[in-house]
Amino acid sequence: MKKILVVLLSVMLLGSMAACKKEEVAAQGVTDDKVLIANCAATSGAFAPVGVPFTEGIKAYLAYVNSKGGVDGREIEFLHNDDEFDPVKGKACLDSFINDDKVFAIVGHFGTPVVGATLEDLKEAGIPAVYFATGIGQLYDDKATAEEKNLNIFPVQPIYKTEGQIMVARAVGNFGAKKIGVISTSDDAGKDLLAGAKIKAAELGVELVEVQVAAGATDVSAAVTTIKNANVDFVIGAAIQATIPTIIKELAAQDVNKDVITTYVNVSPAIANLFKDQIAGKFDVYGNGWVAFDAAHQAAIAEYAQNIDAAYAANAYAMTGWIAAYFFVEGLKRVEGTVTWEKYIEAMESDPITNPFGGVIDYADGARMGTQEMNLSKVDPTAPTMWVEVEPLANMDEILNK
Repeated sequence: MKKILVVLLSVMLLGSMAACKKEEVAAQGVTDDKVLIANCAATSGAFAPVGVPFTEGIKAYLAYVNSKGGVDGREIEFLHNDDEFDPVKGKACLDSFINDDKVFAIVGHFGTPVVGATLEDLKEAGIPAVYFATGIGQLYDDKATAEEKNLNIFPVQPIYKTEGQIMVARAVGNFGAKKIGVISTSDDAGKDLLAGAKIKAAELGVELVEVQVAAGATDVSAAVTTIKNANVDFVIGAAIQATIPTIIKELAAQDVNKDVITTYVNVSPAIANLFKDQIAGKFDVYGNGWVAFDAAHQAAIAEYAQNIDAAYAANAYAMTGWIAAYFFVEGLKRVEGTVTWEKYIEAMESDPITNPFGGVIDYADGARMGTQEMNLSKVDPTAPTMWVEVEPLANMDEILNK
C-alpha cells in the first residue's frame, strides 16, 4: 500500500512540475496593469528640432490609447532619456533601460549614429525594438532569422539604401535627368543614400557625379564647385539635418541653379527655414516623404491633430512619433494571453500593419525592410508646413511608369 501511495505521489509531483513548466511568464516590463516601454532620443542640441516633436508624438499617441483604457486593461508607460545624439550616451541609455528599468520594448530608437552603435546590443538582448528614427542600411533585411538574432527589429521608416534608389527614380522619372550630381556626407546616412543611388543609376544607365563632404561640415564649397563644373541636370543632397542646409545654401551661393532632392528626414519647417531665402528664384528643393495627406487619410490626420499639442499639429516629426507608437500598439493588441517577447514578435509578423497615414508594412517571414512607398514634396514658404506635396505615394516602378 505504501508503494502505491509513493507511486501516486510521484505521479502527482511530476504532473505538478510539468504544469509549472508549461506556465508562461510575462516578459520584463509587463504587469497586470502596465506595459513599460522607452526610447533614447536627442531632445537637446542640434537635433532637438527633430527629437523633441518626435518624442512628443509618441507620448501623444500613448496618452490617446491610455485614455481609452490602454491595451487589455494595461496602461502603457513611456520612459525617455536625452542621449544628445551621442553614441556613447546612447549605448549607456539603452543599457540602463533594458537592464535597470527592465522595459518591455524600445519604441522610436533615435538617430543614425546612436542606432548604428547600439543595433547589435538590441539584437543580443532580444528585446522588441519598434521603429527607428533613421534609415541606416544595417536595419534592412528581407529574411531576418533567429540565427541572425534580428527578428526583434521592426523598422518602419524607409531605409536609406532604398531611398537613394527612389531619389534617382524621381530624378529620372519626374525630371528627365541623365546626369545627376550627388553630394553625400561621410556618415552612414550619406553612404547608404549614395549606395542606393549608385544601384539605381547603374540599372537605369544614368551618370552620377559623386562628391563627399564631412558630416556636419561648415564649408562645402569645393564639393559644390565640382558639381557646378560637371554641369549636372539634377542634384541629390544625400545628407541629414546638420549638413543639408549648408549644402543647399552653398549651391545657391555658387548659382548651381539645378533642382535638388533630399531625404525625408529633412522635410520639416525647421530645416526649410534655414535655406528658403537663399533658394528663392534660383531652384526648387524637393524632399521624399512617406506620410500621405490626401483625402483617404484625412480622418487619421484629424484624429492625430485632436490629440497632439497644437504646437505640433503640423509637425512631420511629431507625426512620425505618433506612427512609431501606433505600430508598437498594433502589435501589442494582437498578443493573446501572457505577453512575452516571443509572442509579441509573432504578433507583429502575423498580418501586415497599415500605417494610418499611408502605406502598408508586412513583417511576415522575417521581412524587415521598412516602407518602400514614398511621395514627393517641394519647399513652399507660403505653405503652413513650408512644404507642399507634388507627387503622391508611389513605388519605384510607378515613378518610372513601369
